[in-house]
Amino acid sequence: MRSNQISFRIRYSETDQMGVVYHGNYAQYLEMARVEWLRVLGISYKKMEEDGIMLPVISLSINYLKPALYDDLITVKVILNKKPVVRIEFDYEITNEAGELLATANTVLVFMDIKRKRPTRCPDFLLKKLNY
Repeated sequence: MRSNQISFRIRYSETDQMGVVYHGNYAQYLEMARVEWLRVLGISYKKMEEDGIMLPVISLSINYLKPALYDDLITVKVILNKKPVVRIEFDYEITNEAGELLATANTVLVFMDIKRKRPTRCPDFLLKKLNY
């Protein structure tokens, strides 16, 4: 599975006085989509950390095209475009109920050995789930 999507409504607390989603909340939306992508693959991010692998974000880029508004139902699509090695890179598309593209984004994360505090290769169990 190279892509997945989640949908949810924008909560009032995520917006500014104009009812527009505060830009910093988008990073959380991307994380929500990544964690669910793993879960659909049958991988728990929590379990992965318990097993000694973490995935810190080393790069984040967001292009804001249209505002997301209070009570909008938005969909965040996460896409894996290439085989992960030491890094894993995702692209994202955020749309509203009308299918309008609100934002695009990209994140790069690195597989990190928690004990050694050093980058490590993508775990075999993830590569197997991805059929690599």
